Amino acid sequence: MKIGLRMRSIALAEQLGPGLITGAADDDPSGIATYSQAGAQAGFGLLWTMVLTYPLMCAVQLASAYIGRVTGIGLAANMEKIFPAWLVTGLVALLFVANTINIGADLAAMGAAGKLVFGGSEHLLTFLFAVGSLILQMFVPYHRYAAMLKWLTLVLFAYFAVLLFVHLDAKALIAGLVIPRIANSGFVTTIVALFGTTISPYLFFWQSAQEVEELNSNDKAQPLVDQPSQARREFRRIWFDTLTGMGFSTLVAMAIIVATAATLHVRGITDIQSAAQAAQALEPVAGKFAFFLFALGIMGTGLLAIPVLAGSAAYAIGDSRGWRAGLDFKPWEATGFYTVIGMATLLGIAIDWSPLDPMKALFWSAVINGVVAVPIMVAMMIVVGRHSRMGKFTAPRSITWLGWAATLIMGVAAVAMFVV
Repeated sequence: MKIGLRMRSIALAEQLGPGLITGAADDDPSGIATYSQAGAQAGFGLLWTMVLTYPLMCAVQLASAYIGRVTGIGLAANMEKIFPAWLVTGLVALLFVANTINIGADLAAMGAAGKLVFGGSEHLLTFLFAVGSLILQMFVPYHRYAAMLKWLTLVLFAYFAVLLFVHLDAKALIAGLVIPRIANSGFVTTIVALFGTTISPYLFFWQSAQEVEELNSNDKAQPLVDQPSQARREFRRIWFDTLTGMGFSTLVAMAIIVATAATLHVRGITDIQSAAQAAQALEPVAGKFAFFLFALGIMGTGLLAIPVLAGSAAYAIGDSRGWRAGLDFKPWEATGFYTVIGMATLLGIAIDWSPLDPMKALFWSAVINGVVAVPIMVAMMIVVGRHSRMGKFTAPRSITWLGWAATLIMGVAAVAMFVV
């Protein structure tokens, strides 16, 4: 019986791949900062956004995974088959700009977090993180790199431990989960940031590209439009992988919001100005080691997310231009692909020298993602419903309805932010 249970566990673990990595990368430094700010600003009042975004982010990520696995090419390459070249170039440019800002914000936060532990210059630490990440991307296959870094992201579970050491107002917590509330205009911007850091455009391109990578690494697998007999098994894997990965991401996000609400908001800290302030949320469980634990979380998630951010932009540009693309290639085997990664990372370093505080930069990068995601989601939902690209494997109704609902909700939130 134990052997059978172990075999089933191994079989389930083997189905986890692109969706799990995407979910882990979603809780990057920008996510940690945005969820922390939401908890500090609104207490439990914005928890309902996480309940809302889980099915929406699942639908959007399932759509991107379907596109990659069914067609055998990435999201940008599929867009290029349907839309005018100028439109695809514009969408990819938006992605590159949003990702570069996100990379810069993540790197700056990693430098600030590193200073909490090591001292010294934030700018120097930021530069070292950027160069180290770039070298690892260029010379270590991403699946090995990610396998190592996933252990660092486990420190995020410290936020769950905080919940055992603080008083939680159960009534307020439940109300925050089930009653949508927008107390003031500042909440609207925070909601856009929450949507943007949870349903981020770089994740669409990344998961689609990773499905193509998985396909290319298996000699027996073919795009589903060419080998429909594999569809049932592959769709079952994609659903399990994506729902699990997004579930992990959402639970961590909720834990961060609740922990900061129960530690910072109740003490009157409603606007997080620095990494040190954000780290205080971990004091009930970590005490004087709170800064160290928080820094590990920021550095670990940053090192995991930066290759995803830079890589998704490189995949998008490479796919739309017909370049060889993939993090398992050596730099001299995919020159254009790695040039984009290098440019995105170097521009990110430049952003670190801007006057914007690292924690604010993280928050506003999430807001930018929330705005940029809308036109890209429109294009993606058109692709996943187009028979000329997907054959008989267009997205099922559940993905179609929820995917368009996500697009509409994010669009309305972005417009409301500008109006308010």
